[in-house]
Amino acid sequence: MRLGVISVRGPDFHPNRRLAQAAAARGHELVLLHPFRAWPALGGPGPELLSQPAAAGLAAVLPRLGATVSDYSLALISHLELMGLTVINRAAAIRLASHKYLTLQTLAAAGLPVPETMLVNRPSGWGPALERLGGYPVVLKLARGRQGQGVCLLKGAGQAQWAQELLLRQRQGLLLQRFHPPSGRRDLRVLVVGGRAAAAVSLTPAPGEFRSNVHLGGAARALEPTGEPARLALAACQALGLEIAGLDLMDTPAGLLLLEANYSPGFQGLEQATGLDVAGLLLDHAAARARGASPL
Repeated sequence: MRLGVISVRGPDFHPNRRLAQAAAARGHELVLLHPFRAWPALGGPGPELLSQPAAAGLAAVLPRLGATVSDYSLALISHLELMGLTVINRAAAIRLASHKYLTLQTLAAAGLPVPETMLVNRPSGWGPALERLGGYPVVLKLARGRQGQGVCLLKGAGQAQWAQELLLRQRQGLLLQRFHPPSGRRDLRVLVVGGRAAAAVSLTPAPGEFRSNVHLGGAARALEPTGEPARLALAACQALGLEIAGLDLMDTPAGLLLLEANYSPGFQGLEQATGLDVAGLLLDHAAARARGASPL
């Protein structure tokens, strides 16, 4: 079976390399499609795609572009859907998951627990946001970012001035959230594949760091993907329309909170912590979907 991965990274990038290894072990061919080397076409006998390498004969496609996915790439993914290809995840779900506030809006609308969050688009909103969140310190997040990038802890007004200047430049809004110190919380990630909680880890931040991302030195420990974290992760995927996702949760004294959904989760730390063939799980789901299995 020919399976495609939409990625701006090359074959040596860890997830792409692992997916290629897992594909070869299963007798599949993995094709890397760079989004800017693929050109959708309309107006002929039907929707077509001109690309290098050729996309003809693909049974399923996995978009793996991260949270910084562009409008062009979303249009490309929608075009592949229009062509009748099995696409995991679909463009509408990716649009929600790649924007942190749209993600939280969707989860809150579904009645799921999310952190106290303010979306601010100009300095005059800073004061009301701080008052709502109980003052400094607060967590600031860009609407789009991955692996902890675009996330920082603001401890006082001096840092806030820098953040407001950033806000004025990018004009896309900044998220401000109540800060929960590492000593009073537990960070979790649950991997969902095809309507099943396939793996889970607890994440511990590196010394002196408040973010628990493995890429920033955080340590991952395997957990059973069961109980309330798994239930919330599955409900979040259902609300967002995601078939494959890494759900980030925070266990606080007030209860579990859903933080983010990554539609193209990295899995190096997850494989190391759990010993699972995560790359194989993703490809097995893609192959099953291509054969006509239910998506969720």
